[in-house]
Amino acid sequence: MDSKEAQKQIEQMKEFMLTEAREKATDIQKKGEEEFSIEVYRLITEQKEKVRQTYERKTKQIETQYAIAKSMAINKQRLEKIKARQEVMQKVSDDAVVELQKEMKKADACKKFITQLILQGLLMLLEDEVTIRCRQSDTALVQGCMKDASDQYAKLIKAETGATKACNLVIDTASYLPPAPVPGKDGPSCLGGIKLFCQGGKISVDNTIDERLKLVMEQAKPAMRELLFPQA
Repeated sequence: MDSKEAQKQIEQMKEFMLTEAREKATDIQKKGEEEFSIEVYRLITEQKEKVRQTYERKTKQIETQYAIAKSMAINKQRLEKIKARQEVMQKVSDDAVVELQKEMKKADACKKFITQLILQGLLMLLEDEVTIRCRQSDTALVQGCMKDASDQYAKLIKAETGATKACNLVIDTASYLPPAPVPGKDGPSCLGGIKLFCQGGKISVDNTIDERLKLVMEQAKPAMRELLFPQA
């Protein structure tokens, strides 16, 4: 083989090696690009999922906060409405107290009222001995009603049962009901009326105006609410 032939073979080998190298480089580059694309896709997918989860979490937080805020607002409104109703009901009760105090200043009406309270208590107790407790300022008034109440009691028992039954009434001078309420002054108070005791104080009937007013207000609440708050 002469030098020209040898040189030609060398060139062919060189070209073959370069071609092979270029093909391998191309394969490596192509593989690298594919791996890069896969990695990029993976990273993008992961980031998308993170963004989606973050969005959902924040959306739920906002929805929860909104629901809590809405619930609190509704509850606040409900409490304010209840408070306003209670204030109106209290105003009605306060106005009733004022009117009762005016009526209790009328001697005839007051005496008749106290007599009826004593009579009602006697009919509830049906005892022979009853002690009456009143405000100290009402002692003379109650004493003036006792005989009439006792006579009416005996008459009613006779009419209803045919039996003759009397009741001995005494005023409790050892203990009195609290005095009338004074504006701006705290402490126990009583609008008037009486308490009746028998069996050594073991049995009692509270016929004070305070208790009767409380009972009437409680019983009348449904009707009053319907009248005062028709759309509630």
